Amino acid sequence: MDNLIALLIAAPLLGAAVLLCGGRRLDAVGHWIGTALAAVSFVLGVVLFTDLLGKGAEDRTLTQHLFSWVPVEGFQADAAFRLDQLSVTFVLLITGVGSLIHLYSIGYMEHDERRRRFFGYLNLFLAAMLLLVLADNYLLLYVGWEGVGLASYLLIGFWQHKPSAATAAKKAFLVNRVGDMGLSIAIMLMFTTFGTFAFGPVLGTHAEPGLVGDASEGRLTAIALMLLLAACGKSAQVPLQSWLGDAMEGPTPVSALIHAATMVTAGVYLIVRSGAIFNAAPDAQLAVTVVGAVTLLFGAIVGCAKDDIKKALAGSTMSQIGYMVLAAGLGPIGYAFAIMHLVTHGFFKAGLFLGAGSVMHGMNDEVDMRKYGGLRKYMPVTFVTFGFGYLAIIGFPGLSGFFSKDKIIEAAFAKGGTEGWILGGAALLGAAVTAYYMTRVMLMTFFGEKRWQPDADGNEPHPHESPKTMTIPMIVLAVGSVGAGAFFGIGNRFLHWLEPITGHEEGNSPVSAGAVTGATLVVLLVGAALAWAQYGRRPVPALAPRGSLLTRAARRDLLQDDFNHVVLVRGGEHLTRSLVYVDHTLVDGVVNGSAASVGGLSGRLRRLQNGYARSYAVSMFGGAAVLIALTLLMRAV
Repeated sequence: MDNLIALLIAAPLLGAAVLLCGGRRLDAVGHWIGTALAAVSFVLGVVLFTDLLGKGAEDRTLTQHLFSWVPVEGFQADAAFRLDQLSVTFVLLITGVGSLIHLYSIGYMEHDERRRRFFGYLNLFLAAMLLLVLADNYLLLYVGWEGVGLASYLLIGFWQHKPSAATAAKKAFLVNRVGDMGLSIAIMLMFTTFGTFAFGPVLGTHAEPGLVGDASEGRLTAIALMLLLAACGKSAQVPLQSWLGDAMEGPTPVSALIHAATMVTAGVYLIVRSGAIFNAAPDAQLAVTVVGAVTLLFGAIVGCAKDDIKKALAGSTMSQIGYMVLAAGLGPIGYAFAIMHLVTHGFFKAGLFLGAGSVMHGMNDEVDMRKYGGLRKYMPVTFVTFGFGYLAIIGFPGLSGFFSKDKIIEAAFAKGGTEGWILGGAALLGAAVTAYYMTRVMLMTFFGEKRWQPDADGNEPHPHESPKTMTIPMIVLAVGSVGAGAFFGIGNRFLHWLEPITGHEEGNSPVSAGAVTGATLVVLLVGAALAWAQYGRRPVPALAPRGSLLTRAARRDLLQDDFNHVVLVRGGEHLTRSLVYVDHTLVDGVVNGSAASVGGLSGRLRRLQNGYARSYAVSMFGGAAVLIALTLLMRAV
């Protein structure tokens, strides 16, 4: 059965090769080829998952060794795969949601003349993401990590005829490269510390620690902080979050696949997979929780001020990934809950993005929510499926977000002490803001009176429901938004499933689980009520009011681009100029000065070699006189 692992990656990789190299003769069927191969990978994932279920809890690990990738003495790296409870969870999410998004894209991209290439890029992304989560060592994981970055660049900039899309793709690529440097440095430090990259020897198991137990805390902290930097880049966490909002310039299926269910979760996977390192580096673990707490509030505040429906959801993604990173930073208390929220988020956030795409499909690609209103009458399926995603993300009782996000809030309080109160309070505040901005999106889009107007060419939108190729994936994701949390959460099924990989500790919570649930429901109702009072009781103005200072800052992504420009761009320019000055003045000065000194001295010495016998005789006489004088002086002494 372990021989099937490589086929998980090979199926979409084959699709990418065929679609990108097959030429225009495949234009008529390329989308079906890409979708079919994504589905094949999902079926293989289900088969392997079923096989793991039949094994004992401690034996649910399959490995497949293909070949020795780097067979150098003292530097060994294998092309090998590892399938366990953690990786198969990601496999099912990536291939399951990915297949639905492929199907959705058939209708969404129907009139795009480059549709075949789009599906080739989607397949390439699936292959890279699967390689990332199935790799048996950090070096092979890095290959998948870079492949995901390349595929996301191609997909975000797919409509490169739009300057904004081309710029967004370059921005995403460059920001992620900063994080990628963190991963490369972490791998170098691992090799110098452990002498290997393989997960087994380095991380060991929950019961038997690996080489991590032999390393110093300082070295492990350095490795963990570099891994955190990598996670911040891929998962759009502070301070490397600025690319996510701009990435909405890509087609909506890209937003659903990459920026809701898969790519942005890669950082969470990296932290949880490397849990043994973070457990032994408490300072780095604290840094993870701080990054998560700050980002969940940062993204939520940004989401409150966006009128672009996709950018509002992008802020939401940033915030929800922040919850996952916060949970991952809690260590064994929160690892399983981080992954559980990751899975439920994959359902409801992908559904929300596909719902936003459906709205855009019926509104001539309009993204401004102030030009929507009353769409529930025209798009009933989109309204219902989007509504279930909305209820799930705000944590409505019984839906998926209720089970997963509440567990994270409980785990944050269970950290104990002042740290627990601060982290738990931040998570509760984030829940209130989430209810506010998502209720705002719901009200502005589907309720109230219609607000759309003819465009500059006089074309008035005619809202209509999307075709079945788009609505069927939305319905399936809505079902997951409703039931996934209960399926995983009741009886702690998901916790027991991951515990052999992640371990689990109960913590020491100062408040009961019931009190946390009650407080979460209260802040949920407060946030939703505030949004209803502002957008439900009164007409939504066609133009956004000026707003408070915080609102204006949130519209500009809390000045993140201004910060990057001042600190990174201008700071980088000044640093570069300083380095150039030092290079010209000091380094070049020493080199050029040495050369000039040697040249001048050689010129003077060359004058002594003039070819005249009398000059040589005088030199010989002078030398002899010096030697005689030195000899007499030494005898006298």
